Amino acid sequence: MALLAEQPRNGHQLKLEFESTTGGVWPLNVGQVYTTLERLERDGLVSRTAGPDDTAQKHYELTAAGREALAAWWSLVPADEPPPRDELMLKVLFAMGRGPEHALAVITAQRSALLSLLQQHRRAQRAGPAPDISTAMVRDALVVRAEADLRWLDLCEARLTERKGTAR
Repeated sequence: MALLAEQPRNGHQLKLEFESTTGGVWPLNVGQVYTTLERLERDGLVSRTAGPDDTAQKHYELTAAGREALAAWWSLVPADEPPPRDELMLKVLFAMGRGPEHALAVITAQRSALLSLLQQHRRAQRAGPAPDISTAMVRDALVVRAEADLRWLDLCEARLTERKGTAR
């Protein structure tokens, strides 16, 4: 909806602008864009309009309700209760069910993979300036998230090691 705030657009334009705005991290299927637009239209958040020069292409624009929903989204603070579903967290939590040794092995394997990923992200940052600010911000987010995941794995390992030591 944020991409429709300025002017009506068709699904293909929304796809391209989304991918550009997000630094190309999340490619979209244009069919999914139109499915989402149809749902937003059904919910009264967007309306279909004629394209520029009365082209046959469907264009969408925000309705008053859509503008209100977008304003609410801008002010919404992401909640951590419950934390967002996260594949790394699930792997570690399920690995604990198979015992501390298995959990520690999973943590070690995930740490190695994350360290490699972090090195790749840092190399991309050092390779030169990003083509645009969106790409730079995405690169920053990838580095910071990998660092946070590594820190979390360290905490998990410390908890498991501490429990192993007190269980003796």
